[in-house]
Amino acid sequence: MKNILSTNECARILRAMGDETRLLILKSLFKGEKCGTEIAKELNLTQPRIAHHLGILKNANLLDSSREGQKVCYSLHPVVLVSLRENDEMAINLGCCKMTFKEP
Repeated sequence: MKNILSTNECARILRAMGDETRLLILKSLFKGEKCGTEIAKELNLTQPRIAHHLGILKNANLLDSSREGQKVCYSLHPVVLVSLRENDEMAINLGCCKMTFKEP
């Protein structure tokens, strides 16, 4: 995200990321597109709970989604992917601040 966001927009995105489950979802999607059921299984959470968090991340423009039959698959938004390529690390650069995910 090259452009510096307004404080209002930055705060909105940071609120969306301000949950442990949502951070785990973002970290999981750094590895590539996954369907909601895959994410739920990976994080050992229920499908409705994952769907709730995915909706919040999508509304913050951090995720894209595509439908494959009855499955909905999610990936990082293209703007987030550009930020990743520029940084060559697992990080989301909002312009005003940057969040880096460490490998375990």
